[in-house]
Amino acid sequence: MGQPESLPAPAPPPKQEFDSAWRKTPWEGKRNLERKLREFSVSHPDVDHVRILIVGEVGVGKSSFINSVNNAFQGRITCEALTATTSGSSFTKIFKTHFIDGGAGSALPFVFNDIMGLESSDGCGAPVGDIIKALEGFVKEGYKFNPANPLTSKDHDYKHNPSTGDQTYCLVNIMAADKVSFMKDDVLKKMRDIREKATELDMPQIIIMTRVDEACPLVKEDLRKVYTSKKIKEKMQVCSNNLGIPMNYIFPVKNYHEEIDTDDDMDVLILKALDQIVNIANDALKKKHIPINSE
Repeated sequence: MGQPESLPAPAPPPKQEFDSAWRKTPWEGKRNLERKLREFSVSHPDVDHVRILIVGEVGVGKSSFINSVNNAFQGRITCEALTATTSGSSFTKIFKTHFIDGGAGSALPFVFNDIMGLESSDGCGAPVGDIIKALEGFVKEGYKFNPANPLTSKDHDYKHNPSTGDQTYCLVNIMAADKVSFMKDDVLKKMRDIREKATELDMPQIIIMTRVDEACPLVKEDLRKVYTSKKIKEKMQVCSNNLGIPMNYIFPVKNYHEEIDTDDDMDVLILKALDQIVNIANDALKKKHIPINSE
């Protein structure tokens, strides 16, 4: 009897990584990024800070991103924006401006407005109309979001004559890498409606993709593989498809959530994203309020 015919060897599993990083990252450059941002100056003489509005679904890390930015500058774990570990409903209830301490009693020249999270059901989460008003500076500091009663021009918390500094100059959409493929259509519609209004206002928009460590085991083990991971690039493309924002305006990060000390690799991703945010916000401020001399 002849020997049984051998079966072909099984195909190797598909590679989880690209051969090289598809986006350059200055992993050893945290100090340079931090210095550049500390030296950043606003283009308008009457504006002290460029204003950045943070939006996103409940539980994706909006407040945690603000805290992570602050951590990177302070070199320690901070709690500028209060957060909660549960994600059933929004922990943020109040419209509040968050400043980043620049030392010597001064704040850095960019501020964040955190808002109530978006939810799929009508009458739950931040009303889209309130967020659109916040983009244009019509929402007063300390306004308490009420999903059942959106802000109107007759309310005490409506600001009738917002200053140049009250207006938003960059819309930052927070999306979670491990959840973005399962987002509900109702939430995405709300985010698209907000993006549409921002586009009408000629306002730049960025996506911060959080929780990259939860979406990819390679990145959980080594954050420096964030731009060699095929899974992370795939999730970034899903973010792009969902909101129509180009890939070069999408930044994957890992927020601080369980660490008790800061980490340079985490800070580099956060500061690199922030560098893009503040500069395009400053460009938008200049374009909107500073006339260009055509001579």
